[in-house]
Amino acid sequence: MGAVFQSLGRTVAAGFVLLVLLVLAVGSGKYDHAWGAFAMRWLHVMSGVMWIGLLWYFNFVQIPSMPKIPDEQKPAIGKVIAPTALFWFRWAALATVVTGLLLALMNAYLLPALSFQKPFTAIGIGMWLALVMAFNVWFIIWPNQKKALGIVTVTPEEKAKAARLAMLTSRANTMLSIPMLYCMVAQQNAGL
Repeated sequence: MGAVFQSLGRTVAAGFVLLVLLVLAVGSGKYDHAWGAFAMRWLHVMSGVMWIGLLWYFNFVQIPSMPKIPDEQKPAIGKVIAPTALFWFRWAALATVVTGLLLALMNAYLLPALSFQKPFTAIGIGMWLALVMAFNVWFIIWPNQKKALGIVTVTPEEKAKAARLAMLTSRANTMLSIPMLYCMVAQQNAGL
């Protein structure tokens, strides 16, 4: 068992194997549209947990901790941890949006939600907030983080400006994540 937990890939694969075994053991054996929609919702939630979890990691842990880290140790964050976290962050954002749009399409509320038609107002607001956030990830945060982390060579002034813009946009996404998550849950629980 130790070999499974010494590799992240093997650990994740074992989690999926365990899931399949559980589904087969306790599942109804009825794999219809409803089950497919449930599976898509599960994928949506899994990718969303990774996306928002990393967003909150950056804003609640990494950004506030950086001033406390001695200068000689900061390259470990900028050269190793942040690029890896940003890789998973941006792809989790994309996976969350794609699975969310597919889920809405599968359940026939994509266009009504995006146009705020009742009874899909809450999910529609949540979807638009998530789309804005994903845009921010791919087209503001990531390009500026590449400059801030030295992945793209720029002047020190441009690097500082890029770091600030990435941080402020990340904070905006943190703010937007609160009503976005509320709207996503409120839709099926009549909270809006």
